[in-house]
Amino acid sequence: MPLPCALTAEQQSALDALRRDDAALLPALVVREHREAVLLLLPDGAERLARPSGRLRHGAAAPADLPAVGDRVAAEVPPGGGEAVVRAVLPRRTALLRKRPDRSVAAQVLAANVDTVLLTASLQREFSPRRVERALALAWDGGADPVVLLTKADLHPDPAGAARAAAAACPGAPVVAVSAVSGAGLGALDPWLRPGSTVALLGPSGEGKSTLANRLLGADLQETGEVREEDRRGRHTTVDRHLLVLPGGALLVDTPGLREIALFDAGEGIAAAFAEIEEAAADCRFRDCRHAGEPGCAVEAAVAGGRIDPARLESWRRLLREESFLARKAGIRALWEAKRERRAHGRMVEDALEWKRRLRGG
Repeated sequence: MPLPCALTAEQQSALDALRRDDAALLPALVVREHREAVLLLLPDGAERLARPSGRLRHGAAAPADLPAVGDRVAAEVPPGGGEAVVRAVLPRRTALLRKRPDRSVAAQVLAANVDTVLLTASLQREFSPRRVERALALAWDGGADPVVLLTKADLHPDPAGAARAAAAACPGAPVVAVSAVSGAGLGALDPWLRPGSTVALLGPSGEGKSTLANRLLGADLQETGEVREEDRRGRHTTVDRHLLVLPGGALLVDTPGLREIALFDAGEGIAAAFAEIEEAAADCRFRDCRHAGEPGCAVEAAVAGGRIDPARLESWRRLLREESFLARKAGIRALWEAKRERRAHGRMVEDALEWKRRLRGG
């Protein structure tokens, strides 16, 4: 099978430039990530395990610059088998980023070159607008179009009503209720599952992502698990990000369940997810209005008039506070790194001077 997605003009130009030094480089698609390696889909349809080159690893400014699922890469593929080497990551059209789930101030790429994000929310449990708002901000900030996907519609007495309530809680994104078991609503996904498009499933465990992936694939390739009865939470059955080629030619990224989504430098995505607040803020009397008691605040007037949900305003404030905290933390970390580099440079200069003194004394 040929490489399912053609390169963009920018990606092809980057590959051509790399081929001037190494004509044997091949374009490849990252379909799975391992700890220190990736699985590539080659132009002839073969899969090959690969590792980033030393130059790529050491030259990456951040972990997010290394190959991720959905990336198009330039690879050196030895004939006759054996591991390939990823020489470069070709320019990304889009990238879904979150803060890494550790203490570092760095981004993690959930998937690259994604066109549409299907944000799953199970109708087996209460809909959480706050969680979906974060996911919407992540998708929009990454350059992808979000769709709120209400799964397990066969287990809800009124899926259409639930979809209307979700649409009211999360304006700006389409809402679709589906059942992977009965197939209800799956036809509504056709506009986003065009041949050559890339769609990512994103949501917590237990929301039916892998079951849906199997239904779209027409085969049970993804492991599925039961939801715990006591809290309606699922177990992680998908343990890493995996890109699957659907029968119709679309690409589907199935991701592990995310317990939380910590945004990373997602100011534009937050503005898109809370467009009604941003629009109202443009009419505030003061340009730097904090919407917290200032005279002439159009946002607070819209809340009082019922045009903005106060819960959404508080959620917007919370996300902006998180962004501000992360920015301060990143700035402190940058200052600390610069101080450490200055100290290292000072020690190097002192060592050089000591070496020269010894030479002169000898």
